[in-house]
Amino acid sequence: MTSDPEEQVRLQGFGEMTLRTAVATLMQLAPRERSESAIFRVRDGVRLASSEVAELASHWGIEPAPKVRSPRLVPEQHWPDIVRGMVREAPLPALLVAFLVGMVVARR
Repeated sequence: MTSDPEEQVRLQGFGEMTLRTAVATLMQLAPRERSESAIFRVRDGVRLASSEVAELASHWGIEPAPKVRSPRLVPEQHWPDIVRGMVREAPLPALLVAFLVGMVVARR
């Protein structure tokens, strides 16, 4: 396989870039998003096979990031809403409690 790392390609959802940049970007995605994304050559519109992308990544020394979680899979944080509600209607002692709870949560 002789692919030029400076060849212009289009990474689905990210736009045009060089092949090396597209492969590096693709390898940083979560496994599910990586399998759903595609790289297309600009010159002829051909989609690169996932096996070809994996081979290029290993050839160029680009490691996949297997422990990255998709932002869609991370549960929403409700602490800001809880603290904001406490601050709006709370007297000073409750504000101090909210501050201390926030400090405890932030340290974890």
